[in-house]
Amino acid sequence: MQGNLREIDIYSILRVIEAGQRTGLLFVETCNSNHCKQQTYFIFFSDGQIIYATYGDTSLSRLKDYLHLYDGHIKLDRSSVNTHMGLDIPEYQCLRQLLAENRINPMQAHSIIYGLVREILFDLLSLHQGRFIFDSTSLLLPHFNVLKITPILSQVIKQIQDWKQLYPYIQSPDQCPVLVDMAKLHSVLPPATMTKLEHWADSKTSIRQLARYLNCDIFTLAKAIYPYVENRWVKIAPLANLNQDGHQPTQELESKSEKHIACISNKDDIIQAMESALKAHGYKVTALTNPLESISFLFKLQPNFIFCQIAMPELDGYEICSMLRNSTVFMEVPIILVAEQEKLLSSIKAKIIGATDYLTVPFGNNDLVMLVEKYLASDMTSKINNIYNTC
Repeated sequence: MQGNLREIDIYSILRVIEAGQRTGLLFVETCNSNHCKQQTYFIFFSDGQIIYATYGDTSLSRLKDYLHLYDGHIKLDRSSVNTHMGLDIPEYQCLRQLLAENRINPMQAHSIIYGLVREILFDLLSLHQGRFIFDSTSLLLPHFNVLKITPILSQVIKQIQDWKQLYPYIQSPDQCPVLVDMAKLHSVLPPATMTKLEHWADSKTSIRQLARYLNCDIFTLAKAIYPYVENRWVKIAPLANLNQDGHQPTQELESKSEKHIACISNKDDIIQAMESALKAHGYKVTALTNPLESISFLFKLQPNFIFCQIAMPELDGYEICSMLRNSTVFMEVPIILVAEQEKLLSSIKAKIIGATDYLTVPFGNNDLVMLVEKYLASDMTSKINNIYNTC
C-alpha cells in the first residue's frame, strides 16, 4: 500500500491498517519546498495496533524530555545500544534498555510511548500533502506495548479541533513562548509560577517541549498561556536560528577548501563524476573503490562528508553506514547513500540506518554540489549530532 496524501488522508490509512489488522511500518514523507519543510515519520504496527511512532531523524532528545519526569539524571549512550533485525531506532532501543535495567517501569514506558505516538499523530493528521508507503517487511521486534488506533485517533482529532481555538495567536506547538511585559506578568502571577515562566520561556523551548517536561497536554498548556499572548505580555516566536530539537547551532563551519569528501564506490563512472564535480568547486576528494578496505581508510582520513554507493560486493552501503554510525568518530558526519535507481523502500531503509540523505544515479554536477553545500553550509553536522549523541 502506497500513494499520495492528496488521494487518501492519514486518518483513512490508519483505519485501513486497523481494519486489516496489518503488521509493518507506515512511512510518511512530507514535501520539500521553500514553503514546506521536509519531514519524515515512522509508525510501527502489530496486528492493526500501534507499537511505536517516531520522526525520521530518530533523535534521542525527545526521549530525554520525557525521562525528565522520572529521573533527570538518566544518561543514555547510543553506542551501547544494539539494533535488532536491521532497524536502527535509537529511541526505541534506549527505552528497551532502560526497561531491561529497571531504570523505568512498564507503566512509565507505556506513558512515554503514548506521548510520542500522540505527538506524531497530531502532526500527521494535520498534513494535506506528501507521500506514504506501508511496508509489511519492516518489523520492530520485540515489542512490549500496543495502542488501539480508534481511541487514540479520537483523542488526537479532538486535540487538533481544540487547537484551532488558539488561532491566530498560537499556531503551532513548535512555537516558543517569550516573556515581553515582565511588570504585567509579575502583577497577576504567583512568584512560583513567574519563576517557572522565566526559566522556560527563553525563546529556545517550544510549547511541545514544555508539555513533555510538565507532563501535560499541549492544548492545555497553550490555553493556559493564551490570555497573556492575547494581551501581548507573552510573545509566541518560531524556532528561529535553532535546529529541530531546540539546540543552539554550532559555530560557523570551516571554509570550503578545508572540507574533505570521501566517495565510496566500485563504479569508475560514479567516482569520476563525483571527483570532477566536487574538485571543480574546491573540495578535496578521496576515492575509495574497495568497500572492505574503505572502513579502515575512513578512520585514517576522517573526512567531513561521505558518499557511499549502496550496491557493492562483500559489503554494501547500508552496512558501511550502519558501522560508521556506531562509531563516535562518524556520528556527526553527513553520509549520503547512492543508488543506481530510485526506490522508495531503499530511501526508507537509508533513513532508518542513519543515512543523512539519498542520491540517485545519474545526477547532475549542480545537484551533487548543492547536496554537499546543503548539509555543510546549513550546519547539518550539528543536526546529526543531536540524532546520534547521548542524552
